[in-house]
Amino acid sequence: MRRWLRSSTFGFVVLVFLLQLASAAAILLTVRQMTAGEALRVARVHATHLAATLPDRHDITALADSITARLRADPGTDMVILLTDRAGRVRAGNLAAVPAGLPNDGRAHVLDVERTGARRGPERVVVGAREMPDGGRLVVGEVIEDDLAPAIIVEDAMLGAALLAVPLALLGAVVAARVVNARVARIAGTVQAVAAGDLTQRVPLAGANDAFETLARGVNAMLQRIETLVGELRLVTDGLAHDLRSPLTRLRATLDRATASTDDPVASAALDTVAVEADGLLRMLTTALEISRAEAGIGRAARSDTDVAALIEDLAELYGPLAEEQAQRLEWRATPGLHHRLHRELVGQALANLIDNALKYGRAGGVVTLSAAAAAEGGLELAVADAGAGIAPEDRAAALRRFGRLDPARQQEGAGLGLSLVAAVAGLHEGTMDLEDNRPGLRVVLHLP
Repeated sequence: MRRWLRSSTFGFVVLVFLLQLASAAAILLTVRQMTAGEALRVARVHATHLAATLPDRHDITALADSITARLRADPGTDMVILLTDRAGRVRAGNLAAVPAGLPNDGRAHVLDVERTGARRGPERVVVGAREMPDGGRLVVGEVIEDDLAPAIIVEDAMLGAALLAVPLALLGAVVAARVVNARVARIAGTVQAVAAGDLTQRVPLAGANDAFETLARGVNAMLQRIETLVGELRLVTDGLAHDLRSPLTRLRATLDRATASTDDPVASAALDTVAVEADGLLRMLTTALEISRAEAGIGRAARSDTDVAALIEDLAELYGPLAEEQAQRLEWRATPGLHHRLHRELVGQALANLIDNALKYGRAGGVVTLSAAAAAEGGLELAVADAGAGIAPEDRAAALRRFGRLDPARQQEGAGLGLSLVAAVAGLHEGTMDLEDNRPGLRVVLHLP
């Protein structure tokens, strides 16, 4: 959960969610303001019209009579009107007094006042006041309580809409994130397939003229260039292998003829030493080329359904006598009938390298174990374990490097390519290789999906 909360997907969901909520809130607030604003505008117009239809304010008596007559003629009116004398006494109108804090500026103000005889108490009104020639005050306005009802309804609707907008905005954000993730996943899937060695994969194009399509075209162009370069490298390595194998083979044949034609024991010993070095160089070249080809994905198409138990048994029969010669014992176990799609020759060579290493670095009287079993997640687990000194955790990275040797004195034979080849074969099968403690010794495990 913590990792997901820190992911860009979560950030994108939160951003879209907040943007949609902000948009919904802005729309609702705008509607409310427009509704309330229209009610205020209409009330101000009515109040202005009422003030304009009153008699001349210099005739105070006629003005008071007109106000009284209007209120009698329309008892249910929304009109708010009051005429007072200099002392603030009411001359006419439906207010008991001038609203507190109302200035004599003639402008409309929104206040809560209670009209004389009103049944619902204080009401929201738009009202203005001005001073009369005799020192009194004239207050004119209109009740807007009913006109604000739509705005109140909108406020209630805003709360309901906000509650509805939260899950809808969250749903929209999740859908948007899934759409974006799906586009990214197609690109990531192609990249992962290429990383696993399938250089023919390309990102599918949807035909849209957007940023994802531009990225997909760029990735496809890069992959095409990589495929071309790897193909050229493959041609070079194949040619190099042929060009180097031929002179080494001729050198080996020449050494054999020279050894057969000399009777000098010193010369024969020297020739034998050179022949052994030539064989080692040829094996090193072959192994290095096999690693390069495996890392390039060459051989993936050659995988086929393999009887893993039979493969393990064949290796045990082959290396059993060699283990006995070195005062060790080779044990094996494999689930009967276990099958898996493998490049049988390369996997067999990888396991053979591991058995060679186990016998080379194991101790006399120790046991080397070769095993194969189905993994819990449905893959295949191949392992070779010995009872030797093992490899310290801090040295394991160096042991996996090509030509990496943990024996600086070179007291043991080898070029430091064995584990590199095993790792490359595991990668060819989209798997991994792990070095584990066997307590004592080392356990090398191949996880093949």
